[in-house]
Amino acid sequence: MKRPVILTCLAASVLSLSACYDGYGSHVSVGWSTYPYYGWYDDFYGPIYDGYWADNIFYYRLSPQDRAFRRGDPQHFRREEMRPAEPRFKRFEGTLRPPEQGTRMPRFEAPRNQPRQQDDRRKPR
Repeated sequence: MKRPVILTCLAASVLSLSACYDGYGSHVSVGWSTYPYYGWYDDFYGPIYDGYWADNIFYYRLSPQDRAFRRGDPQHFRREEMRPAEPRFKRFEGTLRPPEQGTRMPRFEAPRNQPRQQDDRRKPR
């Protein structure tokens, strides 16, 4: 009784995996959405290039060359509507900036046995 059930489950799992293969290779498309950020900052880290809020913690970059966002200390970044009681805080605001043209996502390279395909959509005809 158990043998037919096991064979059926095994066949279903193999068939479901074969449905994922399309034979054309995988292509990843990345979209970018900018959104504004604002808050209060005491200039502890110097000028900020851009950043974003996540779970009431501000993550920032100091320049466009920074590949990773740094976690800001809540003592230096505040996300309150009104000015904090300490006078050293100044209001700041900006927009998360998109990566430079031609930036690639790590670990999403074309398979080694297939050449990269050029995107012809941007070329004028």
